[in-house]
Amino acid sequence: MPALPGIPLFLIKRVPFLSHLRPIRQPGETRNNAFRWLYAPTPAALGFAVRTTVAAMMALVIAMWMELDDPQWAAMTVWIVAQGSRGESLSKSRWRIVGTAIGVIMSITLISAFPQYPWLFFPALAIWLGVCCALATLVHNFRSYALVLAGYTTAIIALGAVNNPENVFMVAMSRATYIILGITCEALLAGLFAHNLAATARSNIRTKLRSALTSVSEAISSLLEGNQAALIRSRTLFGPLLSINDQIEFSEVEMGPHGHEGDHARAALAAVSVLLSRGLGMTVRLQSLDRAQPVFDQTALLTRTFLETVPPRLDTDENVELVRHDLSLLRAECRQRIVDALTEEIAIGDRTAKDPRIPGLLDQRILHNALDELLAELDIALAEFKASHTVIPGDHFRFRLQSHRDWREAAYNGVRAAAATVASALLWEITAWPTGLGFVTFVTLVCGLFATRENPVLATTNFLKGGIWAAVVSFFLVFLLIPRMSEYEMLIAAMFIPSVAGGLAARNASTALHAAAYTLLLPNFVHTWNQGRWNEIGWFNSTGAVLLGVAFAVAIFRLVLPFNAADERWRMRRTMLQDLRTLAAAQPIPLTQDWTGRNIDRFARVIRHAGPTPSPTIEGYLQGTLAAMTIGLNIIRLRNVQARNQLPPQARQAVQATLNRMSQFTGKYNRASTTARRATAILRQIEGREENITTRIELTRAIAYLIVVSHELDANRVFLDASKRFKV
Repeated sequence: MPALPGIPLFLIKRVPFLSHLRPIRQPGETRNNAFRWLYAPTPAALGFAVRTTVAAMMALVIAMWMELDDPQWAAMTVWIVAQGSRGESLSKSRWRIVGTAIGVIMSITLISAFPQYPWLFFPALAIWLGVCCALATLVHNFRSYALVLAGYTTAIIALGAVNNPENVFMVAMSRATYIILGITCEALLAGLFAHNLAATARSNIRTKLRSALTSVSEAISSLLEGNQAALIRSRTLFGPLLSINDQIEFSEVEMGPHGHEGDHARAALAAVSVLLSRGLGMTVRLQSLDRAQPVFDQTALLTRTFLETVPPRLDTDENVELVRHDLSLLRAECRQRIVDALTEEIAIGDRTAKDPRIPGLLDQRILHNALDELLAELDIALAEFKASHTVIPGDHFRFRLQSHRDWREAAYNGVRAAAATVASALLWEITAWPTGLGFVTFVTLVCGLFATRENPVLATTNFLKGGIWAAVVSFFLVFLLIPRMSEYEMLIAAMFIPSVAGGLAARNASTALHAAAYTLLLPNFVHTWNQGRWNEIGWFNSTGAVLLGVAFAVAIFRLVLPFNAADERWRMRRTMLQDLRTLAAAQPIPLTQDWTGRNIDRFARVIRHAGPTPSPTIEGYLQGTLAAMTIGLNIIRLRNVQARNQLPPQARQAVQATLNRMSQFTGKYNRASTTARRATAILRQIEGREENITTRIELTRAIAYLIVVSHELDANRVFLDASKRFKV
């Protein structure tokens, strides 16, 4: 009910009988309309919807003109491969062809092996689909899609030929033809609107990396200022970093033949991630030192001033080089401060390190050394940023970020998909349902499509809702409009508006999953072909089987090893502990880029669990994951210090004791942090007596790393104890 004029908000809140009224909206306030995406779409969304609809109609008409038996699959393929960017569409199309080829081969193999043995055929099909879903969980982007596609394409082809196994080859070729036709039509229409694709892709990479560098520069500047809120904000940057990493792959596809710009872009992102971790380490060191550091405060002020000038100077390569030149001067200032502190210590001449000035000078060197390393990481990021949009002759640089792998989740996804296939096949065998093969087909399709989703229950539920909408729309098309038509033009006119609406929904975040089902199933429910039209019985049987198949898949996802975010986070914590133990002892010494990549992926997973309003537990996971990443990076650095073999024997023993303790780390006790603090104290004493300048610098580095390790182990003691669940 609209609000009455003149009734203020505080009266509505205080007077009981007015509580059912709405206050008058403030000036400029607009009503939140859930259908704005439909009646006022963005130009990009409208262009995508119209372009994809035209491609789908073209594929459908060509398939009908070719007298193919199920032409709707060509239109369905168009909607499946159509993505928001050209690179995504091309990448998905390529991997769809790969998955289809594997599915064709496996379908022929299974039908040939078990032509009259359903009790062997269906378990074999279930095992194959389960293996595909399990493997797909362990890879990313459309490589994962290719694996699940190989699984359910096998099911689609094999089940289509199960009643006539001698025709399996023709069925397989028919399905492959639909897919190639759909991909070709989508690529043709999308290509007409993709101008200067390579130049645009390079520009997009530059823009995304510049945005990442800008955000990180601002975060580091705030951290150096002592702003603790900046530490919390910086944790949220890891999710966008992983998203940018995924987009780089698609931009590489858009660039066509290219060098190693994408590898340099990924290296820049890795450097940015390490830079954030070093910022955390710098914050830890500043907090752990009790003495005032006026000299370092001056250097930190210079650094903050420099970082504030970085974002606007990343527009051209010439300016990037100027930034790197200024950065080299700032690093020289840090090294000069280290030399000054060393010179002052030598001038004091106290080899017993009992002079009260000695610890303060050592702390000054520790801070300046850490700041120098932080700036060195920024220099690497800037160098890779420049190389990411520059063709370098003879460049053979390679860079890939590893991702977090949850083997138990992969096993769960495989078992669930196999169980769904066997259960649906058993239901068909027992009931002899005439359209049961369609039911089994869509059970396998939905289980394959959503097996790798982190929350498949929510995804499949929305998919079912979209399928119901497709059934409603197809009812009017099948029974009211299409029976009156005999020309392709009229068919296109009837399906154009409903298809465009589905395309608009696909570009709206809140309706994307609904639209995925709607656009996929609408051509199937309409089921146009040259020789006839759906009658009531055929439509109800086919549509009912499909919707029941989707509903059955939803039930399987809810009942068989259902997704649990808390369990996934717990497994992730235990994996991080295992990785920390491995970092301390593995040979050869692990690479920082591998450790960084896995933790960026973990950050992104936790952020996806967070939703719009992260709970304190999620915030704790973000903090703990960043702490584990920082501990791991400093362990790798300690091992590199050990590998250079420039520490005195006693110092090496102390550092090795810390590494040995970390290799047995469980998180239950404080032994690792105690050992790290003891090693820090020993190295401080040795450093004060050491005369060799090179050795003292190495000792300073080792002390700086040990400080961060011990502090983070203590500060995140509860999170790092994976023997029990973590909850804030």
